[in-house]
Amino acid sequence: MKHATRRAVGATFSSLTGLAAILIIVMLAVILLDVLQGGVGHVTWQFLTEPPSDGMMGGGIFPALYGTAALTLLMTLAVMPVGVFTAVYLHEYAPPDSRMARWVRVAVVNLAGVPSIVFGLFGLGFFIHFIGGGLDRALGYQELHWAQPGLLWASLTLAVLTLPVVIVSTEEALRAVPLDHRTASLALGATQSQTLMRVVLPGALPGILTGAVLAVSRGAGEVAPILFTGAAYFLPDLPSSLNSQFMHLGYHTYVLATQSPDVEATRPLLYATVLVLLLLTFALNLVAVIIRTRTRRKAANAY
Repeated sequence: MKHATRRAVGATFSSLTGLAAILIIVMLAVILLDVLQGGVGHVTWQFLTEPPSDGMMGGGIFPALYGTAALTLLMTLAVMPVGVFTAVYLHEYAPPDSRMARWVRVAVVNLAGVPSIVFGLFGLGFFIHFIGGGLDRALGYQELHWAQPGLLWASLTLAVLTLPVVIVSTEEALRAVPLDHRTASLALGATQSQTLMRVVLPGALPGILTGAVLAVSRGAGEVAPILFTGAAYFLPDLPSSLNSQFMHLGYHTYVLATQSPDVEATRPLLYATVLVLLLLTFALNLVAVIIRTRTRRKAANAY
């Protein structure tokens, strides 16, 4: 009787999980079909390479593409060194009973649960008003130069947002390096730093790159943190410096959907912009999947 009950409960849970998986696939398919039907016919070379025109009622999305690429590049350059060094300290150098390491882990977990809009307010208060205002006063600017929304502050805000992703993925990659490799390196006379640079980090590099790609894919799709720190409503010109405002694909989608005076006229542009953003995000996640698959294959061949 108990065995039959267990089998019935197991079958029920299996059916529920399968139903949930099918529901997610159906929802994704409906969204993709709707976006494809509305936007695939409008994604042309001119659409990708021209600036918006007629008050965003026509033209293309090249400034938004350029701004998104510049933002994610600066974000990656800012977040990767800090995230990798933090993960290396936590896994390789921090003692097991280190209070500092415990505080850092708690901070990382809490940082991962903060809503993205809070990061935007943090960037506005800390990066723009505090650091930017301090730079303007120190450099003697009479007008706002650094104490205003710009590309640099938006990228640093996104770097703080994606920092937990890089730290966790890097630490998992370091943990995946076999202990025998470290022991063999130390037994041959290498120091801990030499072992780290020549054995551990090369072995963990695919996992670190996976974390970087995941951070980039998340940062490319975030809108709330950049609303206060650099994104522009309508700016056909490209950003010329680190303190320049910029257009962004995600924010451009929000503007087309909510601020257009003629919704029907901008609907094709809206769908085409959403399609480009989805394709960009899917491409970045596909790169992460490929890197992870190759990493697992190399690890399996090594054993």
